[in-house]
Amino acid sequence: MIKFGTDGWRGVISKDFTFENLKKVTLAHGKVLKENGAKRVAVGYDLRFLSEDCGRFVAGILAGMGFEVVLSKGFAPTPAVSFMTRYGKFDNGIVITASHNHGKYNGYKVKETFGGAARTVFTKKIEEKLLEVEDLEVQEGGYKEEDFTVPYVEGVRDQLELSLFKEREINVVHDPMYGAQQGLLFKAVEGTKVNVTEIHAYRDPLFGGKHPEPIVEKNITGLMEKVRAVKADIGIAHDGDGDRVGIVDENGNFVNSQIVYALLLLHIVRNRGKKDGVVVKTVSTGYLVDKICRKEGLELIETPVGFKNISEIAMERKVLFGGEESGGYALMDYLPERDGLLMGLLIVEKMLAEGKTVSELVKDLFDEFGTAYYKRMDLPVTDRERKALEKLKENPPEKWENLKIQRVLTIDGLKIIFEDDSWLLFRPSGTEPVFRVYAETPDEKRTEELLSWGASLLRT
Repeated sequence: MIKFGTDGWRGVISKDFTFENLKKVTLAHGKVLKENGAKRVAVGYDLRFLSEDCGRFVAGILAGMGFEVVLSKGFAPTPAVSFMTRYGKFDNGIVITASHNHGKYNGYKVKETFGGAARTVFTKKIEEKLLEVEDLEVQEGGYKEEDFTVPYVEGVRDQLELSLFKEREINVVHDPMYGAQQGLLFKAVEGTKVNVTEIHAYRDPLFGGKHPEPIVEKNITGLMEKVRAVKADIGIAHDGDGDRVGIVDENGNFVNSQIVYALLLLHIVRNRGKKDGVVVKTVSTGYLVDKICRKEGLELIETPVGFKNISEIAMERKVLFGGEESGGYALMDYLPERDGLLMGLLIVEKMLAEGKTVSELVKDLFDEFGTAYYKRMDLPVTDRERKALEKLKENPPEKWENLKIQRVLTIDGLKIIFEDDSWLLFRPSGTEPVFRVYAETPDEKRTEELLSWGASLLRT
């Protein structure tokens, strides 16, 4: 069955993600666009197996339906397609990608005209049209090709204080994880004193046998080793389609995504002096963001997981900054879309603005707002875990060890928040066949203990 999850439709190549199913999704999408009076569509693709062929296939079908279609000339990261959709005045954008999923997957992401992930109400319309297109004949049409990466990189450069990047040398190791951001960090810092060493910067549809997900420490051990070997100032990793970012400090230590969110938010609010708008985080994001917002007098909104939920808030309210635990963050007034390239360079900008190393920035954060240690566990999805979660929602525990429960959230799975701000979250993934358990406490050992306790609740 074809279903759109938290970010598009994904499936195992040749099993679910087939040209036949891709045809159905494209035709259904095209019918929705026709009903909405849309005329122009941008199509991009990543470096996965057959992504280019799939991109051409989709572009041809939409062109045959009467749309003006522009296809990316070469691979492009997801934020580049989002940038083109918004600033090129397209009615929709499509990216052939499965983002951070294993190499056996591919997928179909939809971007609305504002440049952000398609809202649930829109993707549901596509799903509803699938039965109507079962027997439709395809008539392919002609389309144009343009390089999406050139205007995208210029857009990223326009968001940076490039004068800071020209003041002193910074040595960066960039790991695009065999994905679509390869080569683009070089271009973004051209003419500055930032030196870039790139690893895993060639096409490998199997991503070296790993998930191209930079927020999981075991996936970027090569980056950590390289940073130590060349004595770099920072390591920056991007996922397969380049919308997420992972950070490694100057000692080769992994900096988790919760800390990266907090560092970015502080940089925007304090160094850049921006406070106009609300801050949005997903339910799996940690408590440092809450503490910063309280101290800086910012309104914070919490949403279900999935960046489309942050985009939906931006349709109703002015959003200063949005982000999630999965390593995706956005300057929402510029582009309501995760952008791994821009966010990695904003961490470099923060280093330059404050004259500090990444580890010093983390120490300052902990000194001011308290320590935070976060960890996530992925479990196989079975009926047992699903039933256990429903029972936990109906009857959550009252305490853990000596900590009482302060409040419970059920906007996406079950989130239990304790009196010291520690929290535990259970939810099924919307992009992978796994059940996620998340935990965060002020102590590293306590986080491990809380995570284990949470997993035991599901298993029993």
